Amino acid sequence: MFRAILALSTTLALAACNTGAIDTDAERGLAGAAIGAGTSAVLDGSVAGGAVAGAAAGVFCDDVGACR
Repeated sequence: MFRAILALSTTLALAACNTGAIDTDAERGLAGAAIGAGTSAVLDGSVAGGAVAGAAAGVFCDDVGACR
C-alpha cells in the first residue's frame, strides 16, 4: 500500500512539470533530486544516488523533449 501511495505522489509531482510551475533547469533539478532521494529512501536504496540521478533527470529532461 505504501508503495502505491509513493507511486501516486511521484506521478503527481512529475505532472507538475507540465503546469509551468517548474520552469528552469535548477527548479527541475531540485524537484528531481527530492523525488529521487525520497523514492530511494522508501525503496531502501542509496539516497545520495537517487538524488543525483533525479537531479540529472530533472535538469536534462527538457533537452530530450520529455518535459516540454
